[in-house]
Amino acid sequence: MVATLRVVLDQVAAPTDADLAVASRELAAALVAAAPTGCEVEGIVPSLPAVRVDEIASEVRGLAGIHKVALARRELSAALQLGVATGIGGGMIHSPTLFAPLVKHDRVHDNDQTVVTLWDFRAWEAPDELSRTAVGWQRAMLKRAAKHADAIVVPTHSMAGQLEDFAPRLNERVRVIAGAAPAGFAVPSDEVGRRRVLDVPEGFVLISGGIAASDALALGFSAIARSGLDVPVLVIDAPEGEEPGIAELASASGLPERNLQVRGPLDTADRAAVFGAAVALLAPAVRSTFPWRVVEALALGVPVIAAQSPLHAETIVDGGMLVPADPEALGSALSDALGSTVAADRLGVLAADRGRVFSWREAADRVWQLHADL
Repeated sequence: MVATLRVVLDQVAAPTDADLAVASRELAAALVAAAPTGCEVEGIVPSLPAVRVDEIASEVRGLAGIHKVALARRELSAALQLGVATGIGGGMIHSPTLFAPLVKHDRVHDNDQTVVTLWDFRAWEAPDELSRTAVGWQRAMLKRAAKHADAIVVPTHSMAGQLEDFAPRLNERVRVIAGAAPAGFAVPSDEVGRRRVLDVPEGFVLISGGIAASDALALGFSAIARSGLDVPVLVIDAPEGEEPGIAELASASGLPERNLQVRGPLDTADRAAVFGAAVALLAPAVRSTFPWRVVEALALGVPVIAAQSPLHAETIVDGGMLVPADPEALGSALSDALGSTVAADRLGVLAADRGRVFSWREAADRVWQLHADL
């Protein structure tokens, strides 16, 4: 008898978050590769044109099949929030997000399992930075998960500890499984050409985010201004339309306008090309969100200077510099990190060593073990 793990691929089918789309695709592919003998992986997607279903099958090769629900993503999202019938069915269901049928089921007699994943707590820590609809949906889905999920996955132990504040009485149902950089994430051979198309400089300090307070760009800009370094600064992942606001934050922080470049979200290859020219990644945000860019910097051996937080301490360990979330402290650390070639090279080696810890294959192995334990 074949055991089928059914993976929800809504973010692959109709992405609302680029990082979650990559995480969903990478985890699904790793689950296929790691499938134990007698096991297979099936995808679950909202209603889509047949051609898009074929594209997903080619993006995640090896799926035993793709179950297409009759509802489009928007309608399916609402149905899941209300706990009404969706047509997804039962079995072993694993969702890389909260997007899952969180309803009463019988794990003991019917072998039905539902596991969901929560990558960030912004809906609870900084709800004013999200739409009311997004906050309401995430909070409602976590409540449903607390009631019906067989396990809730978070990427760090620090987040596992915090989860009790938002969803009490989870007991032993919380599991920690970290994400990783995309499989094969490496600086592409055409990196120079890609950076030329993107019109970005060489040898810059890289920082990610937008004008949201929890992104902490103002803190990052102030730190760079106080470092005494006259280096270009490249901001990536800026939401569309926030470029003027980011420029104002930089100016108010004392960062020369000539040193600032702002770009929006980049695809995986372009992002790797950008990392290939970065002298350091500065990570000033301390909110409880899995630090995708930090993990990517570690994977490529880019020096990391991060604001001290439980999440950064757990993710980076000794692979970078952890200092208080203060402009002077971050600025001094940045100056020390880039003050000599020896210092920068040493940080790069430490980053690369730490980066090897994160792997989608390991995550997949742990997911399979989790469902086996259930």
